[in-house]
Amino acid sequence: MESLGNDPWFRASAPHRRYVAYYRVSTRAQGRSGLGLEAQQAAVERYLKSVSGELFAEFTEVESGTKAARPQFDEALRLCRIFSATLVIAKLDRLARNVALTAQLMEGGVEFVAADFPQANRLTIHILAAIAEYEAKLISERVKAAIVASKARGVVWGGARNPPTWHLDAARRLGNEGRKRRATARAMDLEPLIMGLRESRKSLKEIAAELNRLGIRQRRGGVNWTPNAVRCTLRWSAPLFPERKEWNRHAQRFE
Repeated sequence: MESLGNDPWFRASAPHRRYVAYYRVSTRAQGRSGLGLEAQQAAVERYLKSVSGELFAEFTEVESGTKAARPQFDEALRLCRIFSATLVIAKLDRLARNVALTAQLMEGGVEFVAADFPQANRLTIHILAAIAEYEAKLISERVKAAIVASKARGVVWGGARNPPTWHLDAARRLGNEGRKRRATARAMDLEPLIMGLRESRKSLKEIAAELNRLGIRQRRGGVNWTPNAVRCTLRWSAPLFPERKEWNRHAQRFE
């Protein structure tokens, strides 16, 4: 499991200096013996010293190359999203050779760096994606050129002059569904932290103040938590936690 140092939930530091380390060993024997793990930890430690970074948390995954489920990686990404931290790995090949892991990192919206190749960060993946996008553009241009050539041969292209607008309604629906997914995902990330604060019997106002103090960003990027924003976040995650107690607005407590 992870090492969180001196209670990172309540440690305040500049967000851009926070790093969450992710290590992976292939067998349980390696995990117990430290074989391979110590080398990864040393590489990360050297990198953090070179950039004066703070090791905010560590996660160690013990899994084989064919295993799809990576709970420690998921938790590391969640912590990075909450605290605007950077994911640091010891070796780039630990990530680059796994397509599924790379895709998950891109979708997670988390910055990352490899200790053995600091230049190969999240931007590198964007470059690879840009190459794929450029290839798609070339294909589109070739299709357009083929259409122009066919029109020159007398082929008639086009449909009705007043096309239906059903596709616009579908686009709006997909947009709304996307916003709901993002809001729910952010609420899920923050659920353990907010619930931990409410277990200490803090009011919504006190929870909002604590989130602002920690520099926790809202879904849209701002650090301006209010009691109503906390309440809305809890509502987004409520369907996934049916056993959770409801907030009593008058008594200012969960019950």
